[in-house]
Amino acid sequence: MEIGELKEKDYLESLKLSMYAFQYKVPEDSVAQRLEMLKQHTVIGAWEDNSLVAKLHIIPYHINMKDKQWKMGGIAGVATYPEYRRNGYVKNLIITALERMVQEEQIVSLLHPFDIGFYRKFGWEVFTENKKLLIEKRDLMFLEIQPGSIKRFTKENHHSDIEAVYAQYSNNYMGMLVRETSWWKNYIYGEGQIAVYYNKNDEAIGYLLFVVKDRKMEVEEFVALNREARHGLWNFICQHDSMVDTVSILTSNHELLPFILHQPKVKMEVSPYFMARVVDAEQCLNKYPFNNITNKVFLHLEDKYAPWNNGTYLLSDGEVKVYKEKQGSNCVQPPKRGVRLDINSLTALLFGYKRPAELFDLGYIQGHETEIAALEVLFPITKPYFYDFF
Repeated sequence: MEIGELKEKDYLESLKLSMYAFQYKVPEDSVAQRLEMLKQHTVIGAWEDNSLVAKLHIIPYHINMKDKQWKMGGIAGVATYPEYRRNGYVKNLIITALERMVQEEQIVSLLHPFDIGFYRKFGWEVFTENKKLLIEKRDLMFLEIQPGSIKRFTKENHHSDIEAVYAQYSNNYMGMLVRETSWWKNYIYGEGQIAVYYNKNDEAIGYLLFVVKDRKMEVEEFVALNREARHGLWNFICQHDSMVDTVSILTSNHELLPFILHQPKVKMEVSPYFMARVVDAEQCLNKYPFNNITNKVFLHLEDKYAPWNNGTYLLSDGEVKVYKEKQGSNCVQPPKRGVRLDINSLTALLFGYKRPAELFDLGYIQGHETEIAALEVLFPITKPYFYDFF
């Protein structure tokens, strides 16, 4: 087995592997465009007898982590020809990808799993859930009429107001993708359009990304910055009552919309969505917006597939001190007390998907109750979410 980065001459073989593994066909007139897109990716492949048998893509992105943007490596296009599966190819690709991402300072990684348990073995952890509301026509009842108005846009007349609303909304969550204008035009709209809610001062404060087809309205993004926008967008949905029999709304599990409906008893489907992984623990902990506390907390971290993360991290007074493997007789060693956890649990904590007390109760982190209590105070209460796909 040979592992290495694909060159431009290998891109067509990579595309053929994707089409076979994921069972789709790229039209001949679109092949050149697909190959051009691969220039933005780092594609790592595995070869046997000079033939590409497995590959993995790393796509450079940024995500919002409260009021900061972190470099993120998006893992996608993981594929192996069936006759080469279960032979450790993907494991070696993942190890190589982690090494490459840490070199590129992509301190976290996100992916959409085909199987959650598979990627958990390599340190990725669920960090967000989707909530889908399934609403019958009879439940489309108007809320209090708002003073603002709706303007509709397509990708042909896409407006920067939409991006501004999304950017402000993203600051409320951990992990949301930083979207460039090209991302909006190439990947967001699809067959849909966007309805933007403007207040009476002509300020954009919310939007819907939606499709109406076959008497169904599918809202793929519901983004409201405040109460007025939430009411105004819901009323816009209700205006479709003569055109649709059902409405589905995909939104964050933290969205408050169901609570304010006249009939809150609507069907809701909640399901895990994307996974995240800390690639560089030291950088993540240094960048993270911890609450300021005087208590010292030691984290003893274990990471099987990114060994540079193994060690002890002292969190105190807004600073992070790192103790790595013993280098010599004069190396200062950390105390045995502290909280023990693996990279999965650290990821869940940093993204706000789980709280320290929850992971302690589940047995995923170990430590004295006083240390867990200090960790609870140290981590701010945050909400994770992710609307995108790659």
